Amino acid sequence: MTLDEMALRLEGLVVFRGILQTAPVQYLRMVLYLRGQEAAPARLVPAVADFEASLLPYGGSWTAALADAVLEDENPCIRKAAAGGAGPLADACLAQELAFLQTLGALRLGDILAGLDGAARDACAFLPAWGTDAIDLPAAYAQRLAEVGQKGYGIFARHHVFTVEDGALVPVHCPDPQRLADLPGYEAERRKVVENTEALLAGRPANNVLLYGDAGTGKSSTVKALANEYAPRGLRLVEIKKNQLYQIPAVMDQLAENPLKFILFIDDLSFTANDDDFAALKAILEGSAGGRSHNVAVYATSNRRHLVKETLADRSGDDIHEMDTRQELMSLSARFGLTVTFQRPDKARYQAILLELARQYGVQRPADQLFLRGEAFALRAGGRSPRVARQFIELLAAGVEV
Repeated sequence: MTLDEMALRLEGLVVFRGILQTAPVQYLRMVLYLRGQEAAPARLVPAVADFEASLLPYGGSWTAALADAVLEDENPCIRKAAAGGAGPLADACLAQELAFLQTLGALRLGDILAGLDGAARDACAFLPAWGTDAIDLPAAYAQRLAEVGQKGYGIFARHHVFTVEDGALVPVHCPDPQRLADLPGYEAERRKVVENTEALLAGRPANNVLLYGDAGTGKSSTVKALANEYAPRGLRLVEIKKNQLYQIPAVMDQLAENPLKFILFIDDLSFTANDDDFAALKAILEGSAGGRSHNVAVYATSNRRHLVKETLADRSGDDIHEMDTRQELMSLSARFGLTVTFQRPDKARYQAILLELARQYGVQRPADQLFLRGEAFALRAGGRSPRVARQFIELLAAGVEV
């Protein structure tokens, strides 16, 4: 296949049209264009240099860069893979383009310079040769299609934690690395949430979850740790702020046909009695016409059992149907199928947490000294909690005497 034919086939991609926007492919398109125009070395050399610079994150391998673009591309074939494919026409086009991309991935600098006149070839001779690898791209893509329920595609293959901005999902590039094994002291409470999450991953009915309890007991850390723990099995976390609740239906529509499983995470959730978002979340959890997608569950944390701030004035007001109003306020928490309570630890649990964290951080202190100073630190910090215990141990690990 000639370079002109390669350039034409590259511009004519249908299934993998998205890879034309990736940096290595964009730079190669420019190289092929200039090569076809027999451009002067003053234009061709910087174009090749841009292309080679874009390959550095891939170890200088053009094949690896192209394979990454192809395997992570979001296209109709991979979106429909879990539902049985995008149809015979798309499948035929997919096979044809993969065969071409296999050939394109073997392109070398010598192929670009071949055919140039002697002066032009000599002017480009100092350029370093990029590498190529023996990658069976059609086989690798077939494997990716088979694993799409665990690895995802597009941004879902590269990231596992997301936020929402203007209705669009935005990846979190440096998520909290917390793991379940790093969270001692609440194994029984956490087991319920883990079992519900595994049901979601297995395609079984899974409940929306409310993690309720005292501050610093690891509610939010539990949800973040679940995302890290089960990301290889196809779990993704989407964090939504309270003022974005009205966007949840649109986000659910985006995720409904995705083969992955998603937790919509609402941290530190609470409402006032006349909060417009109160009714919005009720409809999302249960009772809306659209229903909840089978691959999405809502996990929320709160320091309030019934989620709604209630004052004495609310109870002594002039509401004729006061009981109906109170039932309405309490109904929101009831729509979470699973409520898990994280209470402030007693002395024995707090000491067990201290010992485990000391082991994790490599802090070697006599247990009685650790307990005595840990209790004193907790008193100054406002009470025992896993968060306070971690702060205490981290200070000791840093060499700060407290």
